[in-house]
Amino acid sequence: MRILILGGGEVGSTVAKTLATAGHSITVVDTDEDTIQALNDVLDIQTMVGNAASPVVLRQAEAADADMLLALTGNDETNLTACVLGKRVFNIPARIARIRHGDIVEYLLDPDDEGVAKPALSLFDVNAFICPEQLITEQMIELFRYNTALQVVNFVGGMVQMVVTRVQDHADFAGKLLNELNDILPEGIECRVFAIYRNNSLIILSKNTKLIRGDEVFLMAKKEHMHVILPYFDPNFKPAQRIMIAGGGNIGYRLAKRAEKQFSVKIIERNTTRAEWLAENLSASLVLDGLATDEKLLEQEHVSDTDVFCAFTNDDEDNIMSALLAKSFGSDRVIAIVNRPSYVDLLQGNTIDIVVSPHLTTIGSILAHIRRGDIVSVHPLRRGEAEIIEAVIHGTRKTSKIVGRPFSQIQWPHGCQITAIIRGGVFIPLEETADLEEGDHVIFFVSRRQTVHELEKMLQVKVGFF
Repeated sequence: MRILILGGGEVGSTVAKTLATAGHSITVVDTDEDTIQALNDVLDIQTMVGNAASPVVLRQAEAADADMLLALTGNDETNLTACVLGKRVFNIPARIARIRHGDIVEYLLDPDDEGVAKPALSLFDVNAFICPEQLITEQMIELFRYNTALQVVNFVGGMVQMVVTRVQDHADFAGKLLNELNDILPEGIECRVFAIYRNNSLIILSKNTKLIRGDEVFLMAKKEHMHVILPYFDPNFKPAQRIMIAGGGNIGYRLAKRAEKQFSVKIIERNTTRAEWLAENLSASLVLDGLATDEKLLEQEHVSDTDVFCAFTNDDEDNIMSALLAKSFGSDRVIAIVNRPSYVDLLQGNTIDIVVSPHLTTIGSILAHIRRGDIVSVHPLRRGEAEIIEAVIHGTRKTSKIVGRPFSQIQWPHGCQITAIIRGGVFIPLEETADLEEGDHVIFFVSRRQTVHELEKMLQVKVGFF
């Protein structure tokens, strides 16, 4: 696929690297020469210096030959203008825009059906929009609800959830075999453990695999059952109540506005003018004018009593330092946004409990539009090392390689496994004789991203289906 990426910043460059590695033909346009040079030094892609909203620049970037336009600059107006040009001048089939401004996002979303785009998107000739700030906010709210989870992902419209957690000392499941778990849970409650990372390595699972302290466990269950299941992995499980947010920028404000409806929220902002604006626009949050790295301020505001401390400023180093300070003062959990990929691997799981990478979050949304087959969602796991994919199965036994066949007899790509089949809102038992049917929602765990292309081929139907 020929993909034109507008914007070579942190988001654009990360997306370009991911898509180029997957074999797509990539062209990146950015106004900054140094940014373009840095991309040329590490990637075998086409690049161009220029204004992404200029039809002349887009023509020189061969926009007319592109299959997809990803408008990922930091400017909403540039992205929307580029999508209009991409459709009306160059007839690019698929156009995705990054939108940062809260007012635009709120207008484009249907308030009666959260997350569903309004027809107003067509005014800008946008097929889909991506708002990293919104994605991170939704991710954080789920983590607040499951305050011991490392990652939470919703599937099938929120009916099913995947949660990543760790097995703790004195947990009911510690020392138990996988085939014993559902016997221990209350009647009618079921969870499926589909992956375990032990000492940072994926282990091969069997019914006799024993859970031990420190295991990073990936489990699937109905959303309504998660609050019952998670205490069996961690006896200290509880929803968060008190949240402190460092940074009142786009992400910090959006998170505070959403979180204050359910939690007690304090937000720290260093810019006095911005702090005053936050105080006027937040209804229940306590706004503090000061530095998140100020030890006296953190101690004075009882950071030791917070359930979650979120370091969400625009500076990686400030986020790291404030998170470390909050942890040292006794905050139960600390989460930091870190943009530099090299920092993420160093910090995750050490003193900082969760490191959030906006770029990985963005990539998942983009991949769902690029992957072949009816892909509902794609979510990177373990900092992009693996993926979990929700797909809808289509076709018949004649037009599909997988429909009407027991899934256990299908030769899935190495490193790919089915974690759940949902049919008509019901979990289908993962028995060897279970057939896949038209319309099934199937959730795949892919531990080796190199095999995604093979999975895509299997999900496609023959031309005769259409």
